[in-house]
Amino acid sequence: MQRKSKLFLQALKYSIPHLGKCMQKQHLNHYNFADHYYNRIKLKKYHLTKCLQNKPTVSELARNIPSRSFSSKDFLPIKQENEKSLSENMDAFEKVRTKLETQPQEEYEIINAEVKHGGFVYYQEGCCLVRSKDEEDNDNYEVLFNLEELKLDQPFIDCIRVAPDEKYVAAKIRTEDSEASTCIVVKLSDQPVMEASFPNVSSFEWVKDEEEEDVLFYTFQRNLRCHDVYRATFGDNKRNERFYTEKDPSYFVFLYLTKDSRFLTINIMNKTTSEVWLIDGLSPWDPPVLIQKRIHGVLYYVEHRDDELYILTNVGEPTEFKLMRTAADTPAIMNWDLFFTMKRNTKVVDLDMFKDHCVLFLKHSNLLYVNVIGLADDSVRSLKLPPWACGFIMDTNSDPKNCPFQLCSPIRPPKYYTYKFAEGKLFEETGHEDPITKTSRVLRLEAKSKDGKSVPMTIFHKTDSEDLQKKPLLVHVYGAYGMDLKMNFRPERRVLVDDGWILAYCHVRGGGELGLQWHADGRLTKKLNGLADLEACIKTLHGQGFSQPSLTTLTAFSAGGVLVGALCNSNPELLRAVTLEAPFLDVLNTMMDTTLPLTLEELEEWGNPSSDEKHKNYIKRYCPYQNIKPQHYPSIHITAYENDERVPLKGVVNYTEKLKEAITEHAKDAGEGYQAPNVVLDIQPGGNHVIEDSHKKITAQIKFLYEELGLDSTSVFENLKKYLKF
Repeated sequence: MQRKSKLFLQALKYSIPHLGKCMQKQHLNHYNFADHYYNRIKLKKYHLTKCLQNKPTVSELARNIPSRSFSSKDFLPIKQENEKSLSENMDAFEKVRTKLETQPQEEYEIINAEVKHGGFVYYQEGCCLVRSKDEEDNDNYEVLFNLEELKLDQPFIDCIRVAPDEKYVAAKIRTEDSEASTCIVVKLSDQPVMEASFPNVSSFEWVKDEEEEDVLFYTFQRNLRCHDVYRATFGDNKRNERFYTEKDPSYFVFLYLTKDSRFLTINIMNKTTSEVWLIDGLSPWDPPVLIQKRIHGVLYYVEHRDDELYILTNVGEPTEFKLMRTAADTPAIMNWDLFFTMKRNTKVVDLDMFKDHCVLFLKHSNLLYVNVIGLADDSVRSLKLPPWACGFIMDTNSDPKNCPFQLCSPIRPPKYYTYKFAEGKLFEETGHEDPITKTSRVLRLEAKSKDGKSVPMTIFHKTDSEDLQKKPLLVHVYGAYGMDLKMNFRPERRVLVDDGWILAYCHVRGGGELGLQWHADGRLTKKLNGLADLEACIKTLHGQGFSQPSLTTLTAFSAGGVLVGALCNSNPELLRAVTLEAPFLDVLNTMMDTTLPLTLEELEEWGNPSSDEKHKNYIKRYCPYQNIKPQHYPSIHITAYENDERVPLKGVVNYTEKLKEAITEHAKDAGEGYQAPNVVLDIQPGGNHVIEDSHKKITAQIKFLYEELGLDSTSVFENLKKYLKF
C-alpha cells in the first residue's frame, strides 16, 4: 500500500487550497507551515547543508530581492543609512558562515516530499524527482524527472503519489514565490518519460479500475477556488474528463484516499459545513455515492476499515468532534452510531486507522495526548505525552504493528516516538538528547479574559534566567479559522530563547486549540473575544513578572494581523514593537469586495458587511485599518508579498500610509522631544502568501526587534547560523 506523508485530518487540511488568509505551509508541519504539503523534519546525523543546497545565500537575497521600507521618523523611504546597516548585517552573516562551515551542525535535516511504494522510496534529490531502493542510501538512486524541464524558478516537489501497480508516479511541483502548481505524470520504465502535465492541480490520488488501468483523480484550482474534479488515464487509452463541479462558490473541493485505499473521498466543504461522496476504489467509473447531504453547521470526515466507515463529526450535542461508525453500504446520517466521544476542551489533531486499532491524536487543555482504541474490544488507552511537546508531526506509515509519529515544539526539533500495538507501549527514540531540555523551561499558564474565560498560554524561557521582568518578550497570536497557533520548530525562536528572550504563545478564542466551540466563540460577532483574550494574556504575563511593556514585542502572520492591529489601536502602551507577515489589516473593505477570490468563502469567519448591517458595524469596531487614530503606536515591521492573492497588497499599503499619517499628526502635538515609532513596510516579490523559510525575512525581523529594544544582536546572529546553512 502506498505510503502517505499526511494522515487523515492533516491530509485533508493541507490538501485544501485555502483555509482562509493563512495556509500552513510546511517544508510539513502541521504544515514548513517550513509547514510545504508533505515536507517534514527528520532527526538524523546529517548536515543541513545538503538539504538546502539550492537555496540562495543571504547576500544574494539582499542583492536580488527588492523591498520598500518606510520609517515614520521622516515618513520617507529609508535610504543609505538603513541600507548600509542591512548590508553590514549581511556581511556579518557571511563571516559567521565561513567560521562555522567546518563545525558540526545540529542533528536534524529538512526532508522534502517523500513516499514509499513497493520496494522504492520516491523523493526529491537536488532538482530531480528520483527513487531508490534504500531510504538511507542517498547516493544510489534513479532519476525519473528533471524539474528544470518545467523552466520554473527554484521548483520543489510538494506532493508525490505512486500508481497502485507502480506504472506511473505523479508529483505536484511548486515554487517558493507562488501558490500556482503543476502536476506531472511520469511513466515508469527503463527510460522514464513524462506522460502528461496538468496546471493548477490542488489534490490528486490514484486508483485502479476493473481492467487494471490506473486512473488519476485530481482537483483543479482557479483563483484560489477549487470546484472541479477530473479523472484521467494514460498510455494507449488516454482520456481526461471533468466529472464533478461544485456550484456553490463558498465551498471548495479536495480529494482524500482512505488509508486502506478502498475508497476515494470527494470532500466538499466550507468553514462550517461539509459533504462527502465515495468513489469505489475497485470501480472508479461508477457514479459516486453520497454519504450525507450537507447540513449547515455539520462537519464530517471519513475513514474506512473492514466494510465500516469511521466518521469524525460534530453532529449532535455537544457540537464538538466525536467518532461514529456505520456500515459502508448504509452511510446516511440516520445510521451513524456513536463510537467514541472526546473530553471537553479537546482538539482532534488527527486520526490514523489500523487493522485492529484507531489512533486519535489529541490536544486537551493545552497538552498533547494519544488515544489508542482497540477495535476488537472497544478498549481505550490514553497516553499523556511529554509536557515539552507542543505539536505532532504525523509520520508516514504502512506497518500495521506500529504507529510512529514525531513531537516538536517551537524551540526543539522533532523527536520520534512509536506506539507498538502488541506491547501496548509507547517507545521513545533514544540517543542524542537535545540540550534545550535542560537549558530551557516550558510553562503552561492561563489568563482570565474580561468575561471570565480562561485563556491558555505556552511560555518558554531559559532555565537560568534571572529577573525575568527585565528580559525581552516575544508574544505570538493567531486566533482565526479554528486553526491552532503554529508551534512547529523554528530555529530563529530557539536562538531567541538561548539569547535570553521569553516566548509566549497565546491560544486565544477564534483559534482551534480547545475545540470547535473555541473557534465559534471568536468568529463573526464574537471576534472581539479574541482581542480581549490577547490583552488579558499580555497583562497577565506582565503581572506575573514576565518582562514589561518597554521590552514586549508581538508577532503574527496572515489573519493573526487582525488581532495585533486591533491591539495596537486599543492598547498600544502594552507593546514596544510588532512584526507582521502578510497581515490581514483591512477586514471591512476586503469583505465588501466580492471580486476578490476568497471573500465568499470567508463570510462564515468574518461576516457579510455588504448585506448585513450588524456585521458591518461590528467589523468597524475592531478592523485595524478603520480604527487608526492619532496616538503613540509601537514600532511596526510589516513583510508583504507583491502578488499575494490571499491578502492583497493594496490593503497593506493603505494601512501603512494611514498609520504614518496618524503618527505624523500625533507627533505634531507631542512636543519637540517626542520619538516617533518606526514603521517599516518590506514588500517582497512573488505571489506566495507566506514564505516561512526566507532567510532575508528572518534576518530583517530579528534585526528590527533587537534595534527597537536596543539590544546587541551579535550573538543571536551567530547562533542562528548554526541552524540555517545559507
